[in-house]
Amino acid sequence: MQTEDRTFDVRNLIGGEWVGGNGRETEPVYDPATGRVVAETPLSTREDLDAAVRKAEAAFPGWAATPVGERARVLFRFKMLLEENFEELRDLVTLENGKDKKDAGGEVRRGIEVVEFACGMPTLMMGESVRDVARGVDNVSYRYPLGVVAAITPFNFPCMVPLWTLPVAIAAGNTYILKPSERTPLSAIRLGELLSEAGLPEGVFSIVHGAHEAVNSILEHPGIKAVSFVGSKPVAEHVYRGGTATGKRVQALAGAKNSMVVMPDAVLEEAVPNIISSTYGNAGERCLAGSVLVAVGDVGDELVERVKEAASAMKVGPGSVEGNELTPVIRDSHREKVREYVGIGEGEGATLVLDGREPPLDEGFFMGPTILDNVTGEMRVGREEIFGPVLSVVRVKNLEEAVEFTNGSSFGNACSIFTENGAAVRYWRENVEAGMLGVNIGVAAPMAFFPFNGIKDSFFGDLHATGKDGVRFFTENKVEITRWYSNPATS
Repeated sequence: MQTEDRTFDVRNLIGGEWVGGNGRETEPVYDPATGRVVAETPLSTREDLDAAVRKAEAAFPGWAATPVGERARVLFRFKMLLEENFEELRDLVTLENGKDKKDAGGEVRRGIEVVEFACGMPTLMMGESVRDVARGVDNVSYRYPLGVVAAITPFNFPCMVPLWTLPVAIAAGNTYILKPSERTPLSAIRLGELLSEAGLPEGVFSIVHGAHEAVNSILEHPGIKAVSFVGSKPVAEHVYRGGTATGKRVQALAGAKNSMVVMPDAVLEEAVPNIISSTYGNAGERCLAGSVLVAVGDVGDELVERVKEAASAMKVGPGSVEGNELTPVIRDSHREKVREYVGIGEGEGATLVLDGREPPLDEGFFMGPTILDNVTGEMRVGREEIFGPVLSVVRVKNLEEAVEFTNGSSFGNACSIFTENGAAVRYWRENVEAGMLGVNIGVAAPMAFFPFNGIKDSFFGDLHATGKDGVRFFTENKVEITRWYSNPATS
């Protein structure tokens, strides 16, 4: 499917029907590479959300009673359709988000991996049993779906993040309502079309587009049993507090300020490309981006020079053009916010090594790569999430100081270390406060069968997304204790 110069019709999916906005207010959807408006997202109301919940409630009993093997077969068909439409999904991500085709393809692939994981739901739904917990008494546990569940997903991974929860939730027998980012609704719509083609019954999957009112309606609706969220820390906290206040189960994945620790023995020829990819991939708009470079000992000068040289050589341009490495940020308003942070860093005393504030292209929402050196933990640019192509460099004397700096952050999403010293890795692993750790890996993204494991202010809740945590989040246990009095051997 050609996405260039095309405009898209954005509608809600409720009870198997695509429903128009009916005069609702709308939010423009931009191609960040050109600034062109490609669609208008309807800002749904409480009534829209309520209609979706009622359809999902009606569909739940039949879907929950569907044998788990049959539910898994729907996902096998869905996985096949995702593979067949891989390039189309990749190009939709590039169009609405701006990331390059390689990153967009990687996003789609990561989403498909969660579908593959969820295809194993017949095993994942297995309970546990112990016979003779007392004389003649057996103990068994069973997993049950919760009911109607919802997900509120971000703009930066419009295909992957819905797929973090959607396949797990529906394979477990729940009905599911998706509120995608109003900035990037197109991938979600295509997922809905493919689910219908895979044979998913009407009402099991719904899409309700919108912004604040749609989010708050999800949090307040008594028919929704669980909410999964990915986004910024302030909104994650709002979702967690609002959802739990109304008795819902909530997992809220929040912001990040991820450190990349570089030891003096690091293989810089390998480390620097990883650092560049982590910092500037998807224009830094991802929660696993390495946004702080912690240089240990005397490696600092050479490291900064190499990173500057590599960043300066990056090709800036639309993600649809092969070879472009630094793509646009999502909106012009966000670009202005990132620029302001660069100025704040200068004002705080950081050294501006590479300045990318001037737009390198005449159209679109582009920035150049930016590097701030001599950043400290007291500076805002060293602690606050910028979410753009800005790298802050912190210099420390030893690994202990590097860990101390990292642990001084309120966030705890990810941390990477570049070294060939196993003892250093062990010390770092045992002491650093982050939930996802990379050793000579810039983006510490776990596979689908592991949890996406942010801690501290990077996560609100108890059960993480993906892996067995995801299955536990979308299911409830019933524990049965059994005794039989009759003795068939004597009858």
